Amino acid sequence: MIGDVINQLLEFFMSLGYFGIALGLMIEIIPSEIVLSYAGYMVSQGKINFIEAVIAGTIGGTLAQIFLYWLGYYGGRPFVEKYGKYVLINKHHLDIAESWFNKYGVGVIFSARFIPVVRHAISIPAGLAKMSLWKFTLYTVLAVIPWSIFFIYLGEKLGANWRHIKEYAAPYTPYFIAGALVFVAIYIAYKMKKKRTSH
Repeated sequence: MIGDVINQLLEFFMSLGYFGIALGLMIEIIPSEIVLSYAGYMVSQGKINFIEAVIAGTIGGTLAQIFLYWLGYYGGRPFVEKYGKYVLINKHHLDIAESWFNKYGVGVIFSARFIPVVRHAISIPAGLAKMSLWKFTLYTVLAVIPWSIFFIYLGEKLGANWRHIKEYAAPYTPYFIAGALVFVAIYIAYKMKKKRTSH
């Protein structure tokens, strides 16, 4: 169950309307799944619109990841290792994310959004590698949109039971991960084929 402090924060964010959804995702004090499912609950109450909630979620989620990208781009690895804990990213998360990025390339920016542990940390290696910002933003938006739709939809369907979102979302998690891994495999195959044809 969600604690009173988190509940008060959610109510504060939602009192700000769509801006509050975006803000809640940008600063990520509360996991994005909970913010989005609460937004879905607000949709079920008729207080906000589904499509506009998805747009707000996409904007907030994308800006949060751009901030982490800039952290890597301008701060470098030592800076991230020292201050990453303040954005809930530790060295272990960063090591895994950097390994994934180096191994699978920029396509992992999309697929890793659906995989625990590397989901948030993957933006930092993209910044460290000086990946193109527009390409990073494109892959991020393409991942954040279905993520936002999924949890807002579940929150809407659950209504007053939205607090149990993790229990209801759990059966779908393996499908997200499987889909992400399939995307990685297709991306790698495409890059290998492109590399062969260029020689």
